[in-house]
Amino acid sequence: MERVTSTTTMTALEAEVAGLIVEALQLEVTPEEIDPEAPLFGEGLGLDSIDALEMALAVSRRYGFQLRSDDERNGRIFASLRSLSAHIEKNRVG
Repeated sequence: MERVTSTTTMTALEAEVAGLIVEALQLEVTPEEIDPEAPLFGEGLGLDSIDALEMALAVSRRYGFQLRSDDERNGRIFASLRSLSAHIEKNRVG
């Protein structure tokens, strides 16, 4: 897995979500090494569809709302740590 070094500052929520992703997927990078604007899939972190399901489950447990596999916006929602964090910010419960 390629390391992704961030040159962009993370918000508090982005840092929290990065930690959740690293923990849920047992990645071999630290949350600080994830660039908030880099792709989560493909050439970015190199995640796959199974990782997406694991992330969706972890997000629903932590933030109290469900990410649906049939949502046509998933490509945009999971595009990067920043886009996922923005979606969580808008939809989280509590």
